[in-house]
Amino acid sequence: MALYLKAAEILEKVEQKRGAVKTLVYDSKFQNIKQLFALVCETQKYSSVLQEIIDSTKLLKETKLRIHLAKVLVYDLLIGHGVKCGGAWKTTMLKHRSRLQAALARIKIRRKVSRNQDLLPSSFQQTQNDVIPRYVRVNTLKTTLEDVIDYLKREGFSYQGTPGRLEDLDRLSGKMFLCDLHLKDLLVFSGKTDFHDHFLYKAGHIILQDKASCLPAFLLNPPVGSHVIDACAAPGNKTSHLAAIMKNKGKLFAFDLDAKRLSTMSTLLLRAGVTCQQLANQDFLKVDPQKSEYKEVKYILLDPSCSGSGMVCLRDELSETQEDGRLQALAAFQLHCLNHALQFPQLERIIYSTCSVHSQENEEVVTACLQQNPAFRLVHLLPDWPERGHEPLTQCLRASTAKTRTHGFFVAMLERRPALPDEENLPVITPLPSASEEKQDKPQSNPSDEEQENMETSNEQPTNPSSKKKRKRNRKKHKKQES
Repeated sequence: MALYLKAAEILEKVEQKRGAVKTLVYDSKFQNIKQLFALVCETQKYSSVLQEIIDSTKLLKETKLRIHLAKVLVYDLLIGHGVKCGGAWKTTMLKHRSRLQAALARIKIRRKVSRNQDLLPSSFQQTQNDVIPRYVRVNTLKTTLEDVIDYLKREGFSYQGTPGRLEDLDRLSGKMFLCDLHLKDLLVFSGKTDFHDHFLYKAGHIILQDKASCLPAFLLNPPVGSHVIDACAAPGNKTSHLAAIMKNKGKLFAFDLDAKRLSTMSTLLLRAGVTCQQLANQDFLKVDPQKSEYKEVKYILLDPSCSGSGMVCLRDELSETQEDGRLQALAAFQLHCLNHALQFPQLERIIYSTCSVHSQENEEVVTACLQQNPAFRLVHLLPDWPERGHEPLTQCLRASTAKTRTHGFFVAMLERRPALPDEENLPVITPLPSASEEKQDKPQSNPSDEEQENMETSNEQPTNPSSKKKRKRNRKKHKKQES
């Protein structure tokens, strides 16, 4: 009964745009998060079909159920694994089962389909056959890749090595598993493999994390002993991945505004053996980049709130999200966060990532940031990655179910441009003056009588010896007259 009440509550909040499914499920503190998440996602996928069934049978009028509760109950009765609760709700649903089944059958006949999945909205039709594998990240803070592989082999799993191409993942079945093509500490299993009750998961030796979600920390790759910020940290999988890369050395500052999420994250990090973290229940936008404790921060991972449109179970929300302008508000917030992160004085590299498929939250945010921060540039990531950012930002990565066998994702890395030589600190070299410049610059003074006579003499035209004697005689004659 608690499962259906909580699922109905989350569905209502999602419709009211009070949060994304993943966030709301995570914040619910429900005992079985996986079960709740699956029920909410599946009910939401079939929402339009369920609404049609409920309307045609007048179920709400006859049962007094609220619409969101009715949807989760009808989903489990007709499409899921049967109503799991007892009491009055189960009795009510069983009473109306035949009418509800008949309504579903009529919809299938009208649409000329035979399977329930063929009733899904068009946004799901393309990816219905693209099953995302189960990705398992080995937590190198507690164990090694080799030890995990040996443990699983002893349990009957069949290790297939590293695949030669992405398509090899589609052939995984049963207990077969592979090493990932790009991330050495990531193992890949059939999508139906469940590890939530496995010893390795409960002991923190493995982390259940989608491959796309592993890319940000893997690409940032902070050196051992460095100072790093995880700006929007909860639920903490990326934080634990950063700690593993740093080998628990250095400082890992992790911020999140939600106290409940941060508390749960603390439990997760404790299970994963993370010890280098400094958690803060604080809005990253209010963190002072000039504060002395962050003076050595050179690496930042920024994975801000987004539409969540890359998550498979949220794809039918996209048109509504665009219509109500939520994308514009999210993009403005994301750009604000990115610009703020670039203010840390010693920052060298920053990863910006979202689980969104929208250019407005991805390439457009990065483009605006680069225009406002010319001191930074894009880094070309994983040249052999099969899906690139939209033109012209092909340095960035995108991920999708069809092309990378992951949830939808976007990753960009910005780095500070190399510093140019400081011209002010270079020695000043004054060129030597030319002869003409030296003559012009020489200070002028009044010549003496002797100098004047010499100047006058030097300015006279050359004369013959007889004229020179004549001048001497005239000079002597002039002196006699004066005497």
